[in-house]
Formats: sequence, C-alpha cells, structure tokens
Amino acid sequence: MLKEFREFAMKGNMLDLAIGVVIGAAFGAIVNSLVADIFTPLLGLATGGIDFKEAKYVLKAAVGEAPEVAIRYGVFINTIINFIIVAFCMFMVVKTMNRLRRQKEEAPTPPDPTVEEKLLTEIRDILKSGGKAIVTAPATEPEKV
Repeated sequence: MLKEFREFAMKGNMLDLAIGVVIGAAFGAIVNSLVADIFTPLLGLATGGIDFKEAKYVLKAAVGEAPEVAIRYGVFINTIINFIIVAFCMFMVVKTMNRLRRQKEEAPTPPDPTVEEKLLTEIRDILKSGGKAIVTAPATEPEKV
C-alpha cells in the first residue's frame, strides 16, 4: 500500500499540481501585497483619502462589551480588486502559453528526403565505411511503356 501511494504521489501530474499550488500561494501573497500596499492607497488618494480597509456601514454601534455590527464593504472592494488583478495575470499567463503552444505546433516539419537524397546518403555512408556495405537500389515501380 505504501508503494502504491508513493507511485501515485510521484507521478508527474501530481508533482506539477503540488508545485502549482505552492507557486499559486506565493503569487496570491504578492497580489495581496500589491492590492493592500499599492492600489488601495492610490484609490484612497483618488477618492479623497478614503481607506477602503476601514470603509464600512455601521448597522449598530458598539455598546459596552458588545462589538459593533457593520457591513465592511471596503474589505469587499479590496477582495474584488485582488480578484481582478489575479484574473488578469492568469489571463496573461494562459494567453502567453497558448501563443507559445501555437508557435510550436506551427513549426514546419522538414520534408521527407527524396529518392536522390536517400541514395546520396547511402553512398556517403558507404564511402565513410570504406566500401564495406552493399548498395541496394530502392524499390521503384517499373516504367510503363
């Protein structure tokens, strides 16, 4: 059972998935920092100093020990901005990968060698080997008269 699990875990797709998850988590941290530390202050400046993280609509103020009840729409706005940036970055990655895949698929394959090229290759190989091989003519259709 341990051997089967090891074979399953070491398959190429599983390793690729694990690497993707780790890189995705790191990418998410970078995007969160980009939103929180760069875009949110810029948006706050553009909207007259509003800090989106603190933007909320208070439904019921805090009373004594009871915390306030509020709709924190600023956090929601940050999450939307975060999603848009991640979605755009993933779109660009997929678009680039698709373009590279198309370029690879469109790469021309060399044509098959002609009969003359095959014969010349055989002659070259025979001359390199010191004439030790026997030349056989390629099978061709007889000419029709």
